Amino acid sequence: MVLKLDHIGIAVSNLDETLKIYTDLLGLKLAGTETVEEQKVKTAFLPVGDTEVELLESTAPDGPIAKHIEARGAGVQHLAFRVDDLEATLAELKAKGVRLIDEKPRYGAGGAKIAFLHPKATNGVLVELCQRDEA
Repeated sequence: MVLKLDHIGIAVSNLDETLKIYTDLLGLKLAGTETVEEQKVKTAFLPVGDTEVELLESTAPDGPIAKHIEARGAGVQHLAFRVDDLEATLAELKAKGVRLIDEKPRYGAGGAKIAFLHPKATNGVLVELCQRDEA
């Protein structure tokens, strides 16, 4: 089911300031930024070996990242695991009674199909499942 840890999502208040920490202090290289309008978020991806750090800045005060920061502060927001067949994985989890936020995949940054599991099903951790069609 799970192929690997795809990325770690980190909620940030200021993407540009936070990028300086990861690039200037830690030496990571920015792979690119993207705004996902339907999720009210601007993202930046920084590869680290076979995984990535995803920095997430809200583009609207009512966006999920803004709400996360208001409730919990900036910091790790989710863990994303790569799967080979997201629809089948979601169906299997639903059949097992796992509480899902998304019963169907939606569009995520980098062209990935994504879906979230409810933190109550994963001991308080927001888990994202993602499927990337590699070229």
